[in-house]
Amino acid sequence: MAHNEDGSNVDEFFANQKNKSKGLGDTVEKITKATGIKKVVEHVAKKTGKPCGCQKRKEALNKKFPYKEKR
Repeated sequence: MAHNEDGSNVDEFFANQKNKSKGLGDTVEKITKATGIKKVVEHVAKKTGKPCGCQKRKEALNKKFPYKEKR
């Protein structure tokens, strides 16, 4: 069973309905969070003083590639 850096279960994280992806941006965020990439990017952004652009990228990807609601 896979676990996030914080020890939480990756499968539970993805299965949780409140974490349901609205589009590709949400899925990319979940993957980067689960693999630890997000923490590295945030650390580099903090050290360089430059924003990572994660939120804008997430919103743009969600808008361009939305997931359809299941009926």
